[in-house]
Amino acid sequence: MKELELKYGCNPNQKPSRIYMEEGELPIQVLNGKPGYINFLDAFNGWQLVSELKKATGLPAATSFKHVSPAGAAVGLPLSDTLAKIYWVDDLGELSPLACAYARARGADRMSSYGDFIALSDVCDVSTANMIKREVSDGVIAPGYEPEALEILKSKKRGNYNVIQIDPAYVPVPIEKKQVFGITFEQGRNELNIDDKFFDNIVTENKELTEEAKRDLAISMITLKYTQSNSVCYVKDGQAIGIGAGQQSRIHCTRLAGQKADNWWLRQSPQVMGLQFKDEIRRADRDNAIDIYMGDEYMDVLADGVWENTFKVKPEVFTREEKRAWLDKLTDVALGSDAFFPFGDNIERAHKSGVKYIAQPGGSIRDDNVIDTCNKYGIEMSFTGIRLFHH
Repeated sequence: MKELELKYGCNPNQKPSRIYMEEGELPIQVLNGKPGYINFLDAFNGWQLVSELKKATGLPAATSFKHVSPAGAAVGLPLSDTLAKIYWVDDLGELSPLACAYARARGADRMSSYGDFIALSDVCDVSTANMIKREVSDGVIAPGYEPEALEILKSKKRGNYNVIQIDPAYVPVPIEKKQVFGITFEQGRNELNIDDKFFDNIVTENKELTEEAKRDLAISMITLKYTQSNSVCYVKDGQAIGIGAGQQSRIHCTRLAGQKADNWWLRQSPQVMGLQFKDEIRRADRDNAIDIYMGDEYMDVLADGVWENTFKVKPEVFTREEKRAWLDKLTDVALGSDAFFPFGDNIERAHKSGVKYIAQPGGSIRDDNVIDTCNKYGIEMSFTGIRLFHH
């Protein structure tokens, strides 16, 4: 198949729409559903991301994409009991490594992942399909599907769930093109390989860089490679825990991603783990309620009595002091930035979310200030010399 006609483009008024190859055949098969323009953008960006994560770590990888940026990305490390509970998968029994990867990718920022497009590095197994089946999602791309897993996915969304199979041997041409305002842009593909040597240029007093830290920094940088710029990514234990995408200033990226990382950690606190939801409350509504509970607006919710519709028992207020005390227990977080940090304020904010390892290109006229701020907190920082803008 050389081309595939689509219902419409980014919006319903943008017709006609198609994907096609100038040479050769499309490297995909649509096994179910009718993926749209944005679905394919998410699918192809997501597939590149998980393929590179698998290559860099040797582990199965998954990502949860929304509007051409990842909401989460992870490799298939086992889940602790706590993570299984906050990701709502503790009732699914033993999970395959690929299912663990998707649970982590989906679970880091479940609100942003709502209605995602999924990319999997490996053949989708039954364990992963069963997890996907009960989430609100638009579709999935993978190099293959176990027969039973495919039938599970085909039954989703009244038989309209988008299932795409991609040829893992496909290699795109080295030059990529796109049009804006009728004008064609052309550039070489970003074929940067992020390997063990990528973080060798350590510029801080702390030069400790464990193998786990290298892995997490690699996950961060590969995730940023497919995140709309400006972007910053926090990673811990093999998964992105906070992604700040598409911001005009670096500090806003760092704050946005840091807040998401904080929320991920706060979900594991005794206060949140102890929330007692009414039996009929759906997972998505629980996610929304938890987000409100962790925010400052919870006092307004208490005043309005909304809690009575959600919880069996009225939760106590989670005070700022209690939140800060719990956040101070978050440590050994890795952080990547797709371009240099222009000011030390980014490091100050990162420190509040437990960051111990940083990778960024370097090259700012204020590099000395950024390095000094890292040294103040004992943070290790590597200059990669490579910018990773993605648009």
